[in-house]
Amino acid sequence: MIRRLVHVGNVVVDLVAAVPALPARGADVLAHRMDAVAGGGFNVLAAAARQGLPAVYAGPVGTGPFADIARAALRAEGVEVVQRPRPTDTGIVLTVVDDGGERTFVTSPASIVGASAAELAALAPRAGDAISVSGYEFLHGPTRDALLPWIAALPAEVAVVHDPGPLAPWSAPDAVRALRERADWITANAAEAAQLTGRADPADAARVLGGRAGALVRTGADGCWLAAGGAAPVHVPGFAVDVVDTTGAGDTHTGAFLAALARGADPVSAARTANAAAALSVTRRGPATAPTTAELAHSHP
Repeated sequence: MIRRLVHVGNVVVDLVAAVPALPARGADVLAHRMDAVAGGGFNVLAAAARQGLPAVYAGPVGTGPFADIARAALRAEGVEVVQRPRPTDTGIVLTVVDDGGERTFVTSPASIVGASAAELAALAPRAGDAISVSGYEFLHGPTRDALLPWIAALPAEVAVVHDPGPLAPWSAPDAVRALRERADWITANAAEAAQLTGRADPADAARVLGGRAGALVRTGADGCWLAAGGAAPVHVPGFAVDVVDTTGAGDTHTGAFLAALARGADPVSAARTANAAAALSVTRRGPATAPTTAELAHSHP
């Protein structure tokens, strides 16, 4: 039973520009608006917390104007922060969202520098914790070298949830492969799952992806494929909505899925809740637009 979500990835600040369309190379475009908001690991933490699952941020905390934004957002969601501040500022991600709701990222190097070996050693995961780790931290050698043995040494009663993201399957395949051997749940979008497994069909990819408890392959508006407990993959339908912004939808899906499991839902029901939460999130602008339990109960996306 999951009792707490502990994220060991990075909370960053997204500098979000909403534009009509991506400009051509060398061109210019006038944004509808620009904002600086917490993102990255914050998205999955906020999604879980809004669905009633206690959330802990165990990644690095910076010092500076961007760190102030991140800390304020974590505090507003009731997320516990366990690391001491570092003297450098929190990393940023340039996020460009077009009128079709699709997002494009440019990630700063500081955004992939995760918890050190000493910071990880100071943590005390307990039975019922779900440790969330993204693939972005595998892009930084020292972080990867600290994280992998720490994850491998976790007791069996501590679950590991892994979202490889878009870059790690290409840039750090050995690290992703190692984490897949320990992960309880693996969640990825269809393109990432295809890269990891070599299977273009999302149902096939979910079957091969692994995870000691299971795997989820997200297919956008179509929903997701769930392979749980060694059973054949099951398609869990999505919800048709008018898409405004897809930023953070995958993290919303993961956070809502884990929170539903924590409430005692079976994996198929939890995946259905996750699909609904992700569908509602993409109808709103911003990276952290996961619904609360009340909003999800009263909405029909």
